[in-house]
Amino acid sequence: MTTETRDIVIVGGGTSGCFAAATAAQNGLDVTLLERKSEDEGGHIACGDAIKGKSTFPDVIDRDYLREESFTNENIQRAMFMNPDGENYDIPFKSGSGAVVDRKRYGEVLLEEADRVGAEIEYNTVVKDVLQNGKVTGVKAIKQGDPVEYEAEVVIDAAGALSLLQDKVDFDGTTYDTNVNYQQFCSAYREVIEIPEPVEYDDAIVFKPTDELGYLWYFPRTNTEINAGLGFQMNKPSMELVSVLKDDLEARPEFEGAEVKDKLGAALPTRRPYDSAVAPGFMSVGDAAGHVNPTTGGGIPGAAKAGHWAAEVATEAISEGTVEESALWEYNHRVQTGFGKKFAAMDLYNIFGGAHDVDELTEVVTALPGEMIIDLMGKEGSVSLSLPGKIKAAVVTALKTRGHWSTLREAYQVNRLAADLKSTYDNYPTTPGEFESWQANRDDVMDRVYEVTGAEPKY
Repeated sequence: MTTETRDIVIVGGGTSGCFAAATAAQNGLDVTLLERKSEDEGGHIACGDAIKGKSTFPDVIDRDYLREESFTNENIQRAMFMNPDGENYDIPFKSGSGAVVDRKRYGEVLLEEADRVGAEIEYNTVVKDVLQNGKVTGVKAIKQGDPVEYEAEVVIDAAGALSLLQDKVDFDGTTYDTNVNYQQFCSAYREVIEIPEPVEYDDAIVFKPTDELGYLWYFPRTNTEINAGLGFQMNKPSMELVSVLKDDLEARPEFEGAEVKDKLGAALPTRRPYDSAVAPGFMSVGDAAGHVNPTTGGGIPGAAKAGHWAAEVATEAISEGTVEESALWEYNHRVQTGFGKKFAAMDLYNIFGGAHDVDELTEVVTALPGEMIIDLMGKEGSVSLSLPGKIKAAVVTALKTRGHWSTLREAYQVNRLAADLKSTYDNYPTTPGEFESWQANRDDVMDRVYEVTGAEPKY
């Protein structure tokens, strides 16, 4: 068996893995990224393809090159909610515009950029196990059919949802979050479809509710190339994703004569970020650490930041001669006080939604003005309503939501608890010694959420 030695080994060539590799290489470390796919298939990942824009990404790659090569629609100005029982409505973006990318080309560019700045990329390499001796010291893999061991100061797990590595590492005595099960995940499927005539919503990302607390999406890569997909929560009865998507596409006139160019499915986390994603010699990033918006499934920005932060912290730990949990802890702190607090708060709406019938939720949501939905979920959107507008909206909403007032009141209680939860995450500990106390405070907020919603505990 061949043994190779590196400063950092990264498992997985998605967004988080590539940004970790690029960051570590630019910091002067000897880093290898292990990708199970072939070079031709590298970057081919199931995704909705919608992002905020190139400014979202850490400045360790050529972001202009990434945009020029893979951003196919940079004029996304609004989110459109497609109401199956009535009139559709829009929620305009408050500042700037979003974009939709060609996900395969996007992934290829990230791999190219990681290679360009000095990371070594090994394709056709499947990781089977970890090396460990009180801490993780590397991985065992099959590289183009031959066994090989990679020894490393730090292993960064970017292997995606329900990562195999997490089944292999001995986390006893660490803070690493093992309170993870498949019911906290979503199953998703998407097709890239070419249609004969331009759609009218090429400036919008389109959502439509489905059964079992899921949603269909239509994200226009161009005005004639659409990323169409759907997903459902794994804590609900299973949904025949392919057939449900097919039925909806066939019912929509704009997809008549469509050609399917690509099909792909995946699992993704629809849960809060892992409470701790570090153990001695080991860090998890991106989907492998729950770094996905649990209400939309959007994970590209969080994955990019997490990969970058993990490599920065690992670089410092290696330079100081220790890769114990405390030396890697700053990574946890950056995540949880950054996008982590937002994702944890958004997860409360999943918990709230799971305790109610989808039809009831649709009736309530479609009765609310877009501005109220933005306010309710604490998200950015269009200009706030004036006081007279708020009074009028409140009266209209009261009339239209008759019979669902208790649900609406519950939603606003969840909104207030989401604010409390964000405050708790702002106080995420700076050392592992304070971790249990912080968890207890966070769990007090979660107990109130379960009491308000009547939902079964998710964690």
